[in-house]
Amino acid sequence: MYFYIKNTLEKTDSIDFKNSPDQFVSVLTSVEWLENKDNFDMGIEMDIDLSSVHSTKAEVNYDSLTGTFSVPDRSNISAPNTTFAFALDEKGIVFIDDSGLVNDLIGNIQRSKKWAKPSLERFIYDFLEQIVTKDQSILETLDKELDDIESEILAGGGEDPSQRVNKIRSDLRDMRVHYEQLLDLTQELEENENNFFKTENVRYFHLFSQRTSRLHDLTNSLREYSIQIRDLYQSQLDVRQNRIMGLLTIVTTVFTPLTLITGWYGMNFKYMPELEYRISYPIVILLCIVIVISCLAFFKKKKWL
Repeated sequence: MYFYIKNTLEKTDSIDFKNSPDQFVSVLTSVEWLENKDNFDMGIEMDIDLSSVHSTKAEVNYDSLTGTFSVPDRSNISAPNTTFAFALDEKGIVFIDDSGLVNDLIGNIQRSKKWAKPSLERFIYDFLEQIVTKDQSILETLDKELDDIESEILAGGGEDPSQRVNKIRSDLRDMRVHYEQLLDLTQELEENENNFFKTENVRYFHLFSQRTSRLHDLTNSLREYSIQIRDLYQSQLDVRQNRIMGLLTIVTTVFTPLTLITGWYGMNFKYMPELEYRISYPIVILLCIVIVISCLAFFKKKKWL
């Protein structure tokens, strides 16, 4: 697919690389790139193996700028990332993508963007914006979920949230890495080492860098919040276990003297005069009751119950 960057992206069947004054956008599969890369006259030998792409980055060459994208699936961040590559110079940009993601993002730009001052820089800015357009709402949803989990923990109810909190923390780690790579790529574009971009338009990359930096900071904050929630749950669990152990200790303490009494009078020695008394049995019962009540009153006074 080929497009000219005008007031909107205008689809065309082919690109006149030598005579057209308009900058272009091209989306090719890896096979199409191998067949047509000489037409772009970018002076690079870029053999694309999208399965080996693991990061988002850019690299400055003598007469082009190349790079790759590794984009998390926002509906399932832990799933494998979608990968594609790109190459650009002052005439335009070409994407090498087998997933269809680039076509979707460009379709969104076609439907929603109309530029008063069209330029390659503005297109790249809008393309990068499309990658992160839903991220603010996604992070806010995770924030709300973490708040709900914290409330449930403090209320002492709900199931063990550890597995879900660990999943959220893992997703936030992946997003943080993604934002860091986007910041590095944007910085490479902003430096404009080969002067492919107009000086007055480099500000678009700075704007995107600022937005990505805010998302990165929010992701860091949420990840720290998830760690605090994990620690909170563990502390609440420790408190409950301590209460159970305290209760067991009290029960053991109350019944220890009773065990002593039953053990003492269970020996059945021949010369134990208490065994001959008629009232021995009720006296022992009364003594046991007094001991239990006294222990409970003592524990209550000490606020151990």
